[in-house]
Amino acid sequence: MTEPRASQRVDKPWGHEEIFAVVEGSYVGKTLHINAGEALSLQYHHRKDDTIAVLSGDAQIDLGADVASLRTVDLPAGSSVHVPPGLLHRVRAVSDAVLVEASTAGPGWREDVVRLEDRYGRHGTSQP
Repeated sequence: MTEPRASQRVDKPWGHEEIFAVVEGSYVGKTLHINAGEALSLQYHHRKDDTIAVLSGDAQIDLGADVASLRTVDLPAGSSVHVPPGLLHRVRAVSDAVLVEASTAGPGWREDVVRLEDRYGRHGTSQP
């Protein structure tokens, strides 16, 4: 039996995330607390596979194979979306929103993000 662990809070310019589960080589579980009107970066992953569900609030996600094909999908509370590797995506909070994200955790999962646009001036994978 393993001992209980505290979630790891990571402050972000759009709110914060709490990493509540990490099983290296298997999966990661996070909650994303996004402030109304804020957005994550437009990004994709080389290997990481995500499923995102909205626990509370309202959000939108832009999805597409490339920037020209992005489409916006509403994500009300109770909805979820699968984001496979290579798919461009960006989540925006219409109101304060709490999302849960389940992701694969292969080698290098923490750095497997390619930011294409970011309103907070973050580039690449080096900043939270």
